[in-house]
Amino acid sequence: MNLEGILSIAGKPGLHKLVAQSRGGLIVESLMDGKRMPVSQAQNISALSDIAIFTYNEEKPLREVFATIKEKENGPTPVGHKESGAKLEAYFAEVLPDYDTDRVYASDIKKVIQWYNLLEEKGLLEATEEEAAESAEGASDSTSKDEEE
Repeated sequence: MNLEGILSIAGKPGLHKLVAQSRGGLIVESLMDGKRMPVSQAQNISALSDIAIFTYNEEKPLREVFATIKEKENGPTPVGHKESGAKLEAYFAEVLPDYDTDRVYASDIKKVIQWYNLLEEKGLLEATEEEAAESAEGASDSTSKDEEE
């Protein structure tokens, strides 16, 4: 799954796809309604590929969190982003058991679930050809190790 070019913009709902760069900022397209709009460089813009979730051991890239949810659910999450904080935290603990409960808030979990469901709906969570080759290669490596023993 490739999250390059997928952006979260403060003050704007949902996620946006980078279309082009302009002199004063960016041109983005909303993944929710497909509308294009200019965004100033002064606005707080975060690329999903740069976001990570705190765990007790390390920071886990959002791409890996999405891959874990996709592996578990193989579709949309059973918990919506409008659920109570306790339900969101319980679900997230199933998906990522070692997430840092002191630094990851219910509002963060709400965003992750909302973003995952939006990307899933748009078909943007499919494995890229490279990732599919890597996972197939990893499976064949583990099979050959079993055969050697």
